[in-house]
Amino acid sequence: MMPPSSNFSAGGAEQGMECIVNDQMGPFTVLYILIFIVSLPGNLLSVWAFIHSPRAQQQSTSVYLVNLLVADLLLLLALPFKILKDLGAAPWSFMVFHCQASAVTIYISLYASIAFLALIITDRYLQDCHTMRFLRLQEVGFARLLSLVIWLLLLLIMVPNMALPIQQVQVQQYLSCSSLKKDISLHWHALTVFLCTALFLNASAAVLLSSGLALKRLLGSRSNTKLWVDSRHVARSVTAVALAYILSFVPYHVVRTPYTLAQTEVIKDCQIKRQLFLGKESTLLLSVLHLCFDPLLFFYLYTPFRHTVRKMFSCSREQTGSDAEEQAAEEMIQHTTSVQQELAVEPQMPTTTSNNEC
Repeated sequence: MMPPSSNFSAGGAEQGMECIVNDQMGPFTVLYILIFIVSLPGNLLSVWAFIHSPRAQQQSTSVYLVNLLVADLLLLLALPFKILKDLGAAPWSFMVFHCQASAVTIYISLYASIAFLALIITDRYLQDCHTMRFLRLQEVGFARLLSLVIWLLLLLIMVPNMALPIQQVQVQQYLSCSSLKKDISLHWHALTVFLCTALFLNASAAVLLSSGLALKRLLGSRSNTKLWVDSRHVARSVTAVALAYILSFVPYHVVRTPYTLAQTEVIKDCQIKRQLFLGKESTLLLSVLHLCFDPLLFFYLYTPFRHTVRKMFSCSREQTGSDAEEQAAEEMIQHTTSVQQELAVEPQMPTTTSNNEC
């Protein structure tokens, strides 16, 4: 049975009325468009640079960075669907497709980014340890296997959200994806949120532990100049990535659990639902913002990537300089040729007729 199409947007839930929470998406849509426009060139450049980077110098860090780039590309592919859906201008079938597929892809990308950022931070700390017991963790083969396990785990958790049946609802301007889900789909969605939150908590523990140990190692190496320089470089990179991780993903997970309770009707007050939804969208926007900064992370942490990008821009500058020199030389040759042609032509003196009579 289809729910009634009448809606209200504030106050408590009334009998036969539906609470609209997503009728204020205009500012979010503008910001998502800006993020997409700003991040697209950097990520495309990252794809080009990774393709042309030498494979002989591949390390475990590079494996995690490549997987982080794949997660970013997935998010870039799914983001236009969210933008069009939030604008309210998309066809109904398009909006349903977003709820079933592209919205799930956004969360797959989000948690893949969380996992691989945590692995990058941990790997950066292990590079500074140089102990045999951690040597296995830094092998390229182990990094590839661990990356495959993470992707399979995320797909196992998330893909059922795409496959589980949905219910038919009346066409409406503001579609809430949770309104499409049947009871079993809502229960699996709630389970998915808690499993992903557990993944986030484990990743956060690894991030905090690695950052703390890196800072402790830095403080303990003050008496050794060489060790101090190396530890300072590692501690700086670990701390910078850890701060970006915390600012991007912690606020979202503070709001995510209570918002899930609102989706599953544990929280029924409409005003609280609206506030939780706005909080979720604001913190999700903060999480998506990492798309703009990940190319800087690739450039800073992976030396072959950095050399490839610098080589590309240096070649571009040299090519631009040589083109300008060739154009100037052509203009000079053309000018010299025209002057020579003018000098080669003899001036013709006017002839006068003498009319003197004898």
